[in-house]
Amino acid sequence: MNGPLPAVLCLALGLALGLALAPAAHAAPPATAQTEINYLLGFIENSACEFFRNGSWYDAKKAAAHLRGKYEILASAGRIRTAEDLIEEAGTKSGLSGLPYQVRCGGDKAVTTNQWLRDILARYRARTTALSTPRPRRGVPGTEISGPDRTLSRPA
Repeated sequence: MNGPLPAVLCLALGLALGLALAPAAHAAPPATAQTEINYLLGFIENSACEFFRNGSWYDAKKAAAHLRGKYEILASAGRIRTAEDLIEEAGTKSGLSGLPYQVRCGGDKAVTTNQWLRDILARYRARTTALSTPRPRRGVPGTEISGPDRTLSRPA
């Protein structure tokens, strides 16, 4: 074929390319969710806990690698958009056996990874919220600190 491609062929190629790349558009969760997901995966990896999956106990590094692999597959399919999605879709049970994952840390009894991860996420969110809450400071216009108990007062 000589010369420029016919418009219909260009349109068809563009549509095919767009459809082929569409899953990549779902690859990454929003930034806040990605930060929380990275925190959870890092927490797992750096814990001294053991993880039960499909009848065997695994160390934290193997557990984190397994969940990271599941996460990457599910995220590329657009199935993970939040940290809760990671917990539900990748961190709760085996896709092969359907059996729930468990975790035990030190001498503690085993608990479901679903609850364990939700607790870790809640503590992380509470800590980051507390750190991001602005606190009145000395010298901030419109505020003054007074009295022996240093109570904060604002002009009316």
